[in-house]
Amino acid sequence: MQSQKSFTVEEAKRALERYCVYRERCHKEVESKLREMRMIPEAREVILMHLMEHDFLNEERFAKAFARGKFSIKKWGREKIKRELQFRGISAYNIKSAMKQIDEDEYLKTLEQTATKKAALINESDPFKKRHKLAQYLLSRGFESNLVFDMVKNF
Repeated sequence: MQSQKSFTVEEAKRALERYCVYRERCHKEVESKLREMRMIPEAREVILMHLMEHDFLNEERFAKAFARGKFSIKKWGREKIKRELQFRGISAYNIKSAMKQIDEDEYLKTLEQTATKKAALINESDPFKKRHKLAQYLLSRGFESNLVFDMVKNF
């Protein structure tokens, strides 16, 4: 049986600085990591304050980077991005700020490209069923229902 390594507060600070530098992290991820390291609540508080004071941990920066990345790389819609950020405990203000990172024209273009690509893959002769499947897919990608239904009319 292997014993869990114990960390001093300074060792934990350095380890979490590296953890946060590797990529943007939210508070929830860092707190989870601190619990994994078996840090006591007082030490967790000290370390979190240190990370925020030295700008290793910044919720607004995380939210913006997350929104940009999920939209441009994974082609997620705003609703899915918002849900994910809420799940991670990001404040409504920072979520709103992150949503501004997504260019409206680029968003609509991505929706159209995603719809066109998926429509070509749906093997359904009944146009109603095909549109329904396409709409379900686009909604699952996190696009807003009003935009999805306007888009699906064209297929």
